Amino acid sequence: MNVHSRAMNTIGNLVWLVFGGLVTALGYIIGGFVLCCTIIGIPFGLQCFKLAGFILWPFGRMAVSTGASGGCLAVFLNILWILCGGIWIAIGHIVFGLFLFLTIIGIPFARQHFKLVEISLMPFGKTIVDKP
Repeated sequence: MNVHSRAMNTIGNLVWLVFGGLVTALGYIIGGFVLCCTIIGIPFGLQCFKLAGFILWPFGRMAVSTGASGGCLAVFLNILWILCGGIWIAIGHIVFGLFLFLTIIGIPFARQHFKLVEISLMPFGKTIVDKP
C-alpha cells in the first residue's frame, strides 16, 4: 500500500470516527461486556469486540474467512447470531449504506457499511486483515 492510500485511509477513518464510528464501536464494546458476563455469551461477546475493532478503523481493512473456520460449531453460532439480532445489524448497515449512496461525498462511507454487512451478519469464522 502506498503512502497516498494510507493517508486517504487515515483521513477516511478519522471522519468515520467523528460521524458515528466511535459511538457504534462503543455500543459493540458495551454489548460485548454484557455478553461476557455469562458463560454462554462469551463467544458472542468476543465477536462484538471484533466488530467494534473493525468499526473503529474500517478503511484499509477487510473481513476474510479463516482457514480453520470452526466447521459445524461456527455454522451453529452464526445461526444463533443471526436469530438473536445479527440480521437487524446487517439490515441497519444496508440502510445506512443506501442513504449514504444518495450523496456523492457519502459513497466511500456507504462502501464501508456494505463491507460491514458480511461480518455483522455472520462473524464466526472470519478475521479482520489489512488490505494488501
